[in-house]
Amino acid sequence: MRTITWVKMLASGGLMCIGGPALIYYVTPTEEELFLRYNPDLQRRSLERRQEKQEEFDGFVTRLKEYSKSDKPIWTVWEQEVEKKRQLGIQQELDRRKASTAEAETRRQEMQNSLR
Repeated sequence: MRTITWVKMLASGGLMCIGGPALIYYVTPTEEELFLRYNPDLQRRSLERRQEKQEEFDGFVTRLKEYSKSDKPIWTVWEQEVEKKRQLGIQQELDRRKASTAEAETRRQEMQNSLR
C-alpha cells in the first residue's frame, strides 16, 4: 500500500516537473507566428522599425562592453555617463538661452536705433 502511494507521488511529481514546462513550450507561439497574427499595418510598421531597433540594441551592447572595461561596476559607470549627458544637456540649454538673450538684446538695440 505504501509503495503504491510513493509510485503515484513520484509519477505525479515527474508529470508536473517535466510536463508543465513541456506544455508551456508547446503552447507558446514563436516570433514568426506572433508576427503573422499582427494586422497588416502593424506588420508594416514593425518591418520599418526593425533596422532602427537593431541599431539601438547594437549601440546598447557596445556601451555595455565599454562600461565593463572599467574597474567600477557597470551600473556606476552607467550612472556617471547619464549624469555627464545631463550636465551636457543643461550646458547646451544655457548656451542656447544666452545666445537667444543676446540676439534679443541686439534686436532691441536695432529697434531703438531705428526709432531715433
